[in-house]
Amino acid sequence: MSGWQIGRIMSQLTAKKPIEQLLGESEDAGGNALKRALGPWNLVALGIGAVIGAGIFVITGSAAAQFAGPAIVVSFLLAGFACALAGLCYAELSSMIPVAGSAYTYGYATLGEIFAWIIGWDLILEYAFSAATVASGWSANTISLLADFGIHLPPQLTETPGSTLVEQGGRWVLASSLSGVDTSSLPSVTAIFNLPAFLAVLAVSAILVVGIRESARFNAAIVFVKVGTVVVFVIIAAIFLWRHPSVATSNWTPFIPENKGSYGEYGWSGIARGAAVIFFAYIGFDAVSTAAQEARNPQRDMPIGILGSLAICTLLYIVVAWLLTGIVHYSQLNVAAPVAAATDVAGVRWGSLMVKAGTFAGLSTVMLVTLMGQSRIFYTMSKDGLLPQWASRIHPRFKTPWVSSIIVGIAVAIFAGLIPIGVLGQLVSIGTLFAFVIVCAGVLILRRQRPDLKRPFSTPWSPFVPVLGIVVSLFLMFSLPLDTWLRLVAWLVIGFAVYFGYSRRHSKLRATAIKIPPGGGTTYQLRTSDH
Repeated sequence: MSGWQIGRIMSQLTAKKPIEQLLGESEDAGGNALKRALGPWNLVALGIGAVIGAGIFVITGSAAAQFAGPAIVVSFLLAGFACALAGLCYAELSSMIPVAGSAYTYGYATLGEIFAWIIGWDLILEYAFSAATVASGWSANTISLLADFGIHLPPQLTETPGSTLVEQGGRWVLASSLSGVDTSSLPSVTAIFNLPAFLAVLAVSAILVVGIRESARFNAAIVFVKVGTVVVFVIIAAIFLWRHPSVATSNWTPFIPENKGSYGEYGWSGIARGAAVIFFAYIGFDAVSTAAQEARNPQRDMPIGILGSLAICTLLYIVVAWLLTGIVHYSQLNVAAPVAAATDVAGVRWGSLMVKAGTFAGLSTVMLVTLMGQSRIFYTMSKDGLLPQWASRIHPRFKTPWVSSIIVGIAVAIFAGLIPIGVLGQLVSIGTLFAFVIVCAGVLILRRQRPDLKRPFSTPWSPFVPVLGIVVSLFLMFSLPLDTWLRLVAWLVIGFAVYFGYSRRHSKLRATAIKIPPGGGTTYQLRTSDH
């Protein structure tokens, strides 16, 4: 293969979607532009609504139990710092390119098609496994709530295959969550499928097929429910620890458990791995960036919306993690519903019921948002020709991408029923961190290649902030276990097979190439239909 041929292939793979085309897609071409009606507090509410979910109600406990102990609060600070760096970069790009697609679109405009495909394929992993993780947490909380009313589901159908459950205190719990307890004398069963999680995903997918309208008022109501649930837990936990200070002292000592001899199992390396794992808790704040076209003043409001929601959520996370590890010893928090379990320990029945009901509502809406985001990523990539046309097929009556919703829903439901929640959460975290690296790099590249572009909001202290965002995100990625990396690599290998087997030949951007000069440098001419 000659150098010219290699150059031609590389030019095609790194062809960028013109910024002008993306900006044209965001303009009003017939009165269909989104109305700029969102103020800073609407955006803060949007961010909180998207962030508070399975991370705070589910992942916090398992991360404390396996990696950081009570020092999980430090992990939350580290993860929040990484999000703040990426959030500033999201704010700049979303104000410049206010269109759907998030990191996928930014990658297409800055790094080229092959990188856009990689991040789009990565986002598919992120959204799909995020929804499955939320479904697992929803299942555990629902089972706990039903048990409060004397309703017990067959334990074999409440966890992923191979999980061992034992009966303790009239309830079936994971044997792995009972650290220091001899479970050999307790009744036990082996789970075969997480049926509640499976059915929950299918139910939400059916809603998405029929269609659902979400307004800022509705989102604010859900945020009120979620924050109210967290506040109720904080009050109950604080009162309990005030009355039983010796319990807190015992559970918080040592604050940083001694390292067990391997990276990531307590000690300072455990704090780093804990930050990488609970990074899942912050997923969703980029939903604020997708609302840039609806913000009244993006230059002022986007930083407030993104950083404001991050600050509030980080504070709530730290307080919850601190109290959670105070009520229950960290070694016993490796359960799918740690907040519900801690509320049970506090012994306030009405508070326990309220927390579980609020968790049920909160996780249901997060499941809805993540599955909706997944179908939109499919839709956007299909419109660019990188996925088959069925992925962007709209239902004639409901006006939703119904085929995508059904296929994604079935796949995610199976994931939720079969894959343990810890594995799911780590896959989502590494996928999100990868997206952050792409977004931060996008800011650096556009600053160098297109300094002429209007930037309603500029990332401060550039290039320091984007570079630090890349470094911190990569550090957290490398803090994750090797098997998580292997799963990501396996997913990307499948993605490359799809890209070179289908997407590259059907790319609409590639089809617009009219001239490929020797040495590369593909030139594109936009067709009328592309605008």
